[in-house]
Amino acid sequence: MSELIVEAVLPAVRKRSAFLAFNMRLIREKPLGAVGGVVFLLFMVCGIFANFLAPFEMNHTDLTQRLLAPSLAFPFGTDHLGRDVLSRVLIGAQISMIVSFLAAGIATVISIVVGVISGYFGGKPDMVIQRGVDAWMTFPDLVLLIVIVSIVGPGIPQIVVVLGLLYGIAGSRIVRGAVVSVKENMYTHASLSIGAPTFHVMRKHILPNIMPVVIVLFTTRIGAVILAEAGLSFLGLGVPPPAPTWGSMLSGTGRTYMYLGPWLALAPGLCITAVVYAVNIYGDALRDLLDPRMRGSQ
Repeated sequence: MSELIVEAVLPAVRKRSAFLAFNMRLIREKPLGAVGGVVFLLFMVCGIFANFLAPFEMNHTDLTQRLLAPSLAFPFGTDHLGRDVLSRVLIGAQISMIVSFLAAGIATVISIVVGVISGYFGGKPDMVIQRGVDAWMTFPDLVLLIVIVSIVGPGIPQIVVVLGLLYGIAGSRIVRGAVVSVKENMYTHASLSIGAPTFHVMRKHILPNIMPVVIVLFTTRIGAVILAEAGLSFLGLGVPPPAPTWGSMLSGTGRTYMYLGPWLALAPGLCITAVVYAVNIYGDALRDLLDPRMRGSQ
């Protein structure tokens, strides 16, 4: 009985040990990347528990306390309507987290499907797919986003789908390159030589060996989506009011009352900068640790 328990628990223990060992290696070899991971984790915590962490309701107004400078009562100050900026920044983090994770997830799935099909089969399918990707990438990202969002209208579902398609198709080229490299390995040829079906080869040999690339692609897409969503919100094409987003806070009260209350622009602006920078350096650290051929220095 005890042997059965040990056999059932042992895989979980090994996974936990591998996870701890990887994190220790991250801290030892890539300390800046580890700091970025901590900031990224704080961003996720703030997004998940924003409704509990926010000291006030996001649209609670009090005109007697308008444009107050940061203090103990209002750490990020108040805006022109007396709304607590910290509460609105936290809710903005929640919206950014929802949009970034969903859009990055959709983009990653699209990149995997298109990249694996293109890289594995090669030949004419690869040529047709890659010429389509080339045509898609000729359009400037911001212009394409503005046109599509103007047609479908603002809103979280629309932005998630549009950003997922935009970055998914472009990212398929990275996945394709990884698939082409893995496909030429001996174990892939050996599996094909004994008659293994295509789906089996993809599931057992291709996908597991491109996961480091996929993980890094997912993390970098999170930062790109946050910037894109903030840019759309700044232009008035993002998540519609009354929901506060970091981009809309910069465009609205932040730009209008910048001289009277500089904290209105600094708070969301610094949040965008910190989170995107943290995600990028964390993604770079993961790339260096997961792919020995791409080792770099921080």
